[in-house]
Formats: sequence, C-alpha cells, structure tokens
Amino acid sequence: MPTTPRIPPLRARWVWREPATGAAVLATGILSVGLEQTGYEVLSRIALVPACAAWLALAAGFVVQLLWERRAWERRAGTPAALTAVAATAVLGSRFSLLGWQTLAEALLALAAVLWPGLLVVVLRHWGRRMPGAVFLACVATQGLAVLAATLAAALSTAWLAHTALVLFWLGLVFYGLALARFDPRQAVEGAGDQWVAGGALATSALAGAQLLAADSARLVLWNDDDRGVLRAVTVALLVLDLCCYACLLTAELRWPRLRYDVLRWSTVFPMGMSAAAASAVSSALGVPWLKGLGEVLLWVAVAVWLVVAVAALRAVPRTVRADVRSTAPR
Repeated sequence: MPTTPRIPPLRARWVWREPATGAAVLATGILSVGLEQTGYEVLSRIALVPACAAWLALAAGFVVQLLWERRAWERRAGTPAALTAVAATAVLGSRFSLLGWQTLAEALLALAAVLWPGLLVVVLRHWGRRMPGAVFLACVATQGLAVLAATLAAALSTAWLAHTALVLFWLGLVFYGLALARFDPRQAVEGAGDQWVAGGALATSALAGAQLLAADSARLVLWNDDDRGVLRAVTVALLVLDLCCYACLLTAELRWPRLRYDVLRWSTVFPMGMSAAAASAVSSALGVPWLKGLGEVLLWVAVAVWLVVAVAALRAVPRTVRADVRSTAPR
C-alpha cells in the first residue's frame, strides 16, 4: 500500500500553505500605504517590514511547492485566492514607489504582470456558480496592477504606463461584473471573512481611478476634458458603492457575528484598509477635504482589526504546526 512521502515540517509548512494567506501580505501592505497617505510615515515604514517579510516567505513557499508538490501547486493555482500573489506584489510595489524606490517598484510591476495572465486564466477556468467572495480577486489583482502602473506613470512621467493602467482599470471593472454574477449573496451572512472582497474590489477600483486622475499633470498631459470627466464620475461612483458595501457587510457582521479565527479573516482586513486608502486618494485627486477625515477613521478601524486578526493568527500557529506534522507523518 503506497505511503504519503515524508516531508520535513518546515517544508510542509510551506507546501501546504493556503494561497489565502497572501491576503495577509495584501492587508499589511495596504495599511502601510494608508498610513503614508495620512502622514504617519514612521508607522507606515514599520508596517512595511512585516509585509515584506511575509511576501518573501510566501514567495519562497510558492517556489518550494512548485518544486516538491507540483500537483498541489497546480490545484491551488486554480483557486481565486491564488491571485492574492499578484495583488500583494502590486501593493508592495506601490508602497516602494511612494518611498521613491522606483527601480524596485518597476521590478515588482514586471513580476506581477508576468504572474497575472497565467494565474488569471487558470482561475477563470475554475470559476463556478455561487462562489465565495474570493471570486472578486480577479478584479482586485487587475486593479492592483492598474494602481501600481498609474503610480509609476506619475513618478516617472511615463505616458504609456498611464494608458496601460487605464486599460487595466476598465478591464478590472469587467471582471467585477462577471464576478458579481457568480457571487453567492448568502456569503454576506455565512462567509468566514472573504465576503469582504466584494467591497475590497470596489475600493481597489476607486483607488486605481484616483491614481489615474492624479497621474495627469502639466508635465504629463494624459486625458482630455471628456475622459477626465468620465474618470471622475466613475471613481466617485465606485467609492460610494464601496462605502455602501462596507456598511452592509459591517451590519451583517454585527447581526450574525463570526468570532472564530479563520485565515480568510485577512481578506476582511485588506478591504477595510483598501477602503481607507481609496477615500484618502479620492480626497487628494478630487479635492474633497472631508474624505480625508473619513479615510483616516477607516484606516484606524482597519489597523484595529489587523491587530485582532494578527493576535488570533499567532495563537493559531501551534495548532497549525501540529496539523502539519500529523499530515506528513508516515502512514
């Protein structure tokens, strides 16, 4: 009778890691962006450290799984959560661009752009009906690329990057519509955390729109009046829809509390942080001061939820390690 191959515990921890944990990198990275937007530069840089460390660990896990457990890698690459790798890479790139590290940001954009089409095609092939909130990650990953491309376009005065970002922006909205048609609305009251990605995708889209508007300047004329007007209207509409979705999901959480820790709770944190970042970015791009205050309030809510989820995740580590060891023991 065949036995399960024995894998060292540390390698097992990487091989069997769920792709959904990429949402932890995305959540921490977007908090770093939000803290920078609101002037908390020191806290922003502190948050960037664990985001980078987690990204490196996930990248190593990606390679280890690809080399030692190819079937498991292929199976999980087909899940919507696999696209967090693209989104997390793009968010870190955006933060590095804000730091002035444009070469590193460009490298991360190139990496995310290489990962995006392959993972996206595999994920779309596995779409079904009545899917969880992770289905919206097709939109989040695409809009994450748009955000990074638009941010770099403004920093480097590169028009083609901005126009590429605009194409990605509209494509991301198409993916949102397709995902919405397959989303199971019961997840709002039953989901373990990733139902929030429905709002996070709207927030990422609004952030992309704001970055596209901000990229237009006297030194880099990108949009005519009509294009700018459409972008403004769509960006505002996306932010309003995101805030409405945020309110509905928060109400559902209070009405039907789900207090047990699940790794999918990181997919609650990053939409909250993304909403804060989107509100602040739209405030700057459109000159709406009160949105800045709203963005800061939402940011500190996201920070508080991040701390709660991080503590719960640390408490869950011993149980996860024991499960890893049991799953790799000889049979």
